[in-house]
Amino acid sequence: MKPFFSIVIPLYNKENHIKDTLKNVLEQSFSDFEVIIVNDGSTDNSLAEANSVNDGRIRVFTIENQGVSHARNFGIKQANANLIAFLDADDLWKAFHLQNLKTLHDTFPNCGLYATAYSNKVNGVEFTSVYKNIPNVKDWKGIIEDFFASSQINCIAWTSAVMIPKPIFESVGNFDERITMGAGEDTDLWMRIALKFPVAFCNTPSAIYHLEADNRISKTNTNLRTFINLDAYEEQAKKNKSLKTYLDLNRFSIAIQYKLAGNEEKAKSYIHKIDKTNLNKKQRFLLLMNTSILKGFVQLQRSLRNYGIGLSAFR
Repeated sequence: MKPFFSIVIPLYNKENHIKDTLKNVLEQSFSDFEVIIVNDGSTDNSLAEANSVNDGRIRVFTIENQGVSHARNFGIKQANANLIAFLDADDLWKAFHLQNLKTLHDTFPNCGLYATAYSNKVNGVEFTSVYKNIPNVKDWKGIIEDFFASSQINCIAWTSAVMIPKPIFESVGNFDERITMGAGEDTDLWMRIALKFPVAFCNTPSAIYHLEADNRISKTNTNLRTFINLDAYEEQAKKNKSLKTYLDLNRFSIAIQYKLAGNEEKAKSYIHKIDKTNLNKKQRFLLLMNTSILKGFVQLQRSLRNYGIGLSAFR
């Protein structure tokens, strides 16, 4: 009999986290699932740690290291369920996360993407994500009216908090393996889905993003990464203002990353494509900063997080 959910976990050098993540999954209040761990050529003890967790619902595959997109796509192919949830090997779910996704799917069965709110955790402090145009009602569930407008502070979808029906991948394709080192492969997939299908959302945070976890690919040298091709969506953006704004906000984010890496040339290649009216005053100000001053702002932001103060350029 097919499980209700297949949970795909890409695993690369997360020996300090994978057991806690798996323990967390196995404690879910909704238990009809299988776990597909894709060991992406780990060079530490990640595989041994994963194999030490004994549960008949867990399947472990080891492949040659080809990056997180390939690992997730491999996991999708192995999935027995029609509904696929994703979880990174260093993130966590609250005990009701899968039940939330099941309720969301039962209530809105014809969507392309199901997502729950999430929190960012740093040094034990949680910062709940903020969304635009979402009802401020406890445990609200519904269809997002405009995915791109609602994702302009924090994105409605985050990989460890989403579930996608398997047939959707057949319609829009899988994670783009040309995008490397976590440089927007998830954003690219969300856009492809949101442009064709409804997106269902629950505003109760049920997933936790551990920003301080070891070996985060988002901490990789920016100059070594291959970013999402935002230009591929420009034609559609001509008829979709919120999509154009969303593209420009992503360009802003990538430009800042290049500025922090000292690559002004690459930063400028993104900046000149931005309609500055789509940015707020803080964002326009940050684009004018040189690398050293910008790094100072980033350090200040990180320091304030330790005191429970979350600063963001997006609000």
